[in-house]
Amino acid sequence: MINFEWYRTFVAIYQQGNLTKAALELSISQPNVSVHLAALEQYVGGKLFDRIPRKMVPTELGKQLYTQIVESVENLTNIETSFKKKSIKNQLKIKLGSPSEFFYTQLSPKLKNITSQLNVSFGKADDLVKLLIDGELDIVVASQKRIEQKNIIYEPILKENFIIIGNKEIELDYFNKNLIKNNYDKIEEWLIDQKWYAYSNDLAFIRRFWLQNFNKRPMIIPKYTIPNLNTIIHSIAKNGGISVVSDYLFNNYIEKDKIKIIWEGRSETCNTLFLVYDKNKISSEKINEIKQLIF
Repeated sequence: MINFEWYRTFVAIYQQGNLTKAALELSISQPNVSVHLAALEQYVGGKLFDRIPRKMVPTELGKQLYTQIVESVENLTNIETSFKKKSIKNQLKIKLGSPSEFFYTQLSPKLKNITSQLNVSFGKADDLVKLLIDGELDIVVASQKRIEQKNIIYEPILKENFIIIGNKEIELDYFNKNLIKNNYDKIEEWLIDQKWYAYSNDLAFIRRFWLQNFNKRPMIIPKYTIPNLNTIIHSIAKNGGISVVSDYLFNNYIEKDKIKIIWEGRSETCNTLFLVYDKNKISSEKINEIKQLIF
């Protein structure tokens, strides 16, 4: 049975006049063009072109074949192109806003599961939700529930716990002895004395943990301020030090024995992550596509 690609290649050679230009038009290699032509010549039982330097001159058999098939080949090619364009046009395009850490840890490993075109923006929750309201984004992963509008939906997707972590080599005997005795003054002194990583100068996550467990603000001067929690975790694993980090971000490091949990606190310091969207502007298909990445 004849291969349609042989005909398509033959028409391209006929119209372009040489193998190199035909290969460029078809987006295939020149050797493949030669293989297609040789197979077609064997099938029809004769030469279709005379080969001269830098030019392919059609034989009488080639001219006859071209006249018979060119219209059908071009019609089929146009139909194929039309279907491709329609497919691209109908493909969902999702504009997603997310914290970079959440996307890297939770979403990027599952990107193969999504069929839509995905355009990702990173940023802080308030900025991303503003872009959502302005129509610049379709859906957002946010760590705070700020906007109270009937059409803006906040759907809980993940509970995160903030925990103090450190390098696997950190010595915890003194800390653990005071923890057993509930000597929280000594615990706080020991913690403050460590080499700290902070997400921001306002000690965002550290401050929240301190208020929850010591009922006061932390007297900590961080050695490193790095606005990316994934980078902080990686740096702790490589260089030592401690920080307060969300639990879902460091599970992989725990499993690989690169960091250890120092303290989960006297009580949970937790937060909820939401999937945020305008129910009047987004289709259920787009919502379900993103949920495939999350759950």
